[in-house]
Amino acid sequence: MAELNAAEPGSIRDNPVLAFLLGRHSCHKVRAPGPNEAELQLILQAALRAPDFLRLRPFRFLIAQDEGLDRLGQAMQRAAIAAGKDATIIDRAPRMPHRAPLLITVVASLKPNNTVPPFDQELCAGSTVLMMQMAARALGYGGVWRSGWLMYDEVLHRELALGEHERIVGFLYLGTPAHAESGRLPVENPHDYVTWV
Repeated sequence: MAELNAAEPGSIRDNPVLAFLLGRHSCHKVRAPGPNEAELQLILQAALRAPDFLRLRPFRFLIAQDEGLDRLGQAMQRAAIAAGKDATIIDRAPRMPHRAPLLITVVASLKPNNTVPPFDQELCAGSTVLMMQMAARALGYGGVWRSGWLMYDEVLHRELALGEHERIVGFLYLGTPAHAESGRLPVENPHDYVTWV
């Protein structure tokens, strides 16, 4: 039977890539500046390295910054009104995209294929979110992958001109961390989530 051994602290210090991966966390409070054009290009290139069986590229990225954040917020507000949300949510909706200077809406754009089922393609699209978050962190930015009711809302899908075989898999908010990182993350035991087969 294989064993999962916790890495010794010295081995983590000697392996910056492993330390980077084990330090991954969401950064909920970000501010300007966000990634510039060249940095955004690198972040998007990282997305293209997500696992993608048969290279179907079953994803699209809707990028909002500056006035685009206003337009996205207005679309979110119209979706909230159509969904019958309470006044607090409707009033807050236009400001939601402004929680970061750059917001990438990641869309699973499914391709007809007899070999790669839709769920596999959705997993591929979801993987691009994490790849972009990690790339942004490597560039010194913070970010958070958000979901919520808007991710599933048909009105917002129409507002964003998504096709019949497209759906949102996440909103990636990126910017400069508003606060210094707070210490080490708690260490969990991976055995708590493992069943050997």
